[in-house]
Amino acid sequence: MPTIHLLIKGKVQGVFYRATAKEVAEELGLTGWVKNTKDGDVEIVATGDKDQLDQFAIWCKKGPSKAIVNEVQMTPQEDQVFDAFKIAR
Repeated sequence: MPTIHLLIKGKVQGVFYRATAKEVAEELGLTGWVKNTKDGDVEIVATGDKDQLDQFAIWCKKGPSKAIVNEVQMTPQEDQVFDAFKIAR
């Protein structure tokens, strides 16, 4: 299945971005992971069909209500297989 890498920049840590992204990803049927970076960004790798990934990318540009998303860098990846969507530490 198609896989994308997203790097979300802005006020995205300390606003429940990872937890909410996990909920949205699971609702959409995606697998993969989300984690904070040491630079203050959020990094996501998600696998699903094109429509699922498109919907998720749209959500990532907004994020949860307290987030202020300045930029989302999206890069296609080689297809990967995950068993669930997890918060990585």
